[in-house]
Amino acid sequence: MRIIVLQCSVSYEGRLEAYLPSAKRLILNKSDGCVAIHADGGAYKPLMWMNAPNRIIENLDEWVITNPKGEKLRIKIEEIFSDISYEFGDDPGLTKDGVEAHLQELLAENPQHLESGLTLSKREYFTEIGPVDLLCRDTNGIAVAVEIKRKGGIDGVEQLTRYLDYLNKDPKLRPVRGIFAAQQIAPQAKTLAKDREISTVEIDYDELRGMESLNLRLF
Repeated sequence: MRIIVLQCSVSYEGRLEAYLPSAKRLILNKSDGCVAIHADGGAYKPLMWMNAPNRIIENLDEWVITNPKGEKLRIKIEEIFSDISYEFGDDPGLTKDGVEAHLQELLAENPQHLESGLTLSKREYFTEIGPVDLLCRDTNGIAVAVEIKRKGGIDGVEQLTRYLDYLNKDPKLRPVRGIFAAQQIAPQAKTLAKDREISTVEIDYDELRGMESLNLRLF
């Protein structure tokens, strides 16, 4: 990973146009080619980013990053304060907590709980950007990628979006649609998922385990 602290302005051209005026910022350039631009605040989310695959043209005073979708990220460099690279090696990946892991196991055994007629193709489907929790097929034979969380937030929707972008490049799989499943899904995550045409399903863990639901029901 390359970590750069610099004074810069940034412009984006693609589905819309956006601009960041000159300021001190942090750029993360990951080994897969992903470029993320951060401010000193705002938690984990970058101000702008360009996922792999992309092409980076690096000059002394400017970076131009483009991707196959025709999007362009232009970084105007005014001053570099620090430019350091590190070799991270292979990452062991995310270890899910007990409930999340058990949810994945139960849904792999009962994918129809997510959608009527859904069948499992592969659990922990390997991709170069991480494992997809479940890869399924719907009643029309369409591939469905499922991301499972205990608590569903925007970061989970972003993660599933990255998987869908990657999987839809595979001619043997595409088109691939997504289902985001969790015990609870934040309203903001539901809104983002809807905008990206990703289905959301809230899971009753006790019901899935074959136990009587603790939720009140109307009969």
